[in-house]
Amino acid sequence: MHCGLLKAGHPSAAAVILFGYLVTFYKGVAVAMEVTSSGPQTLQKAQGDTVTLGCTYSPGPMDTGELDIEWSIISPDTTQKDQPAISYTGGRTYIHGDPVLMKGLDFAAGNPSNGDASLSISSVSAAHSGVYQCKVKKAPGVDTRKISLLVMERPSVPKCWVEGGEAVGGPVSLHCKSPQGSPPLAYQWKREIGGPTPSEATQDPLTGELKISNHSEAFTGIYTCEVSNSVGKERCKFNLRALKPPNKAGVVAGTVVGCLLLVLILAIVIWLLVCRRRPSFEKEVSNEIREDVPPPESRPTSRMSSRNKGAAYSPVGGASQFPSSSSNSNSATKYEYDSRFGYAV
Repeated sequence: MHCGLLKAGHPSAAAVILFGYLVTFYKGVAVAMEVTSSGPQTLQKAQGDTVTLGCTYSPGPMDTGELDIEWSIISPDTTQKDQPAISYTGGRTYIHGDPVLMKGLDFAAGNPSNGDASLSISSVSAAHSGVYQCKVKKAPGVDTRKISLLVMERPSVPKCWVEGGEAVGGPVSLHCKSPQGSPPLAYQWKREIGGPTPSEATQDPLTGELKISNHSEAFTGIYTCEVSNSVGKERCKFNLRALKPPNKAGVVAGTVVGCLLLVLILAIVIWLLVCRRRPSFEKEVSNEIREDVPPPESRPTSRMSSRNKGAAYSPVGGASQFPSSSSNSNSATKYEYDSRFGYAV
């Protein structure tokens, strides 16, 4: 039949047959440039990790132009230009943008001309977060692929502690807190030793709190708190005990006795201070001249003047001589100097 069509001079029929042969020959082969990577287009990585953004490609049979590969960071502001990161053209690799930010960027395969233009970023940080676009061009074919990268911080080792004491019969709260880590952080308490976590205990996965309303021996054991996010997890442990409540009567009695002892000590101190002050006060009073006391009496009359008015005084410390009086006494009376009055008596 085909031969009949050809002999009949139908060139269009020949073209159809030729096209069919070409389709059969190129079946399974890309007819134009195509990026073939099929990995996830959203990646969450931890700080310090090495990340590979996949971008494998396959050119079409008609793509004969020069190979041009470019990785760029898409600007979230549509009015701003995208930031070129790394490119390959003319057989050479070029790094663009901030040298500090672009440090560690390279093509994962070394030579991207062999069908693998995947990008490798070593030791990623939060500054590397963004939407990356891989563009592969080989005229006339061109294709692109976008990948979103989110760099997160792993949770730090949390701290476990208890609030409300560990007394039997009272409320107890176990707390767990990680000071570092990208949100959202999820907390979970589990009892490692002592059996499974009691169903009466309630916990909040957002705050890391485990509440026990009525503590007892049934809740004792070693508890583990695990904090996690999309890129990591850490743990801490706490040994929960059950302590007997203190004797309230004993506490009250001890408080009363302590107060009485304090009052007694203060009284003794005050008494000692008063006793120490009294002798000094009396001495000061004795040295004062009292205005309400009558003046001392006048000097007593010398016995010499009463007995012998003609007596003569000698110097202080010397002998006193008196002339004989006209009385019946034959000898003169001797007197001595008295220092209390300042004259002889």
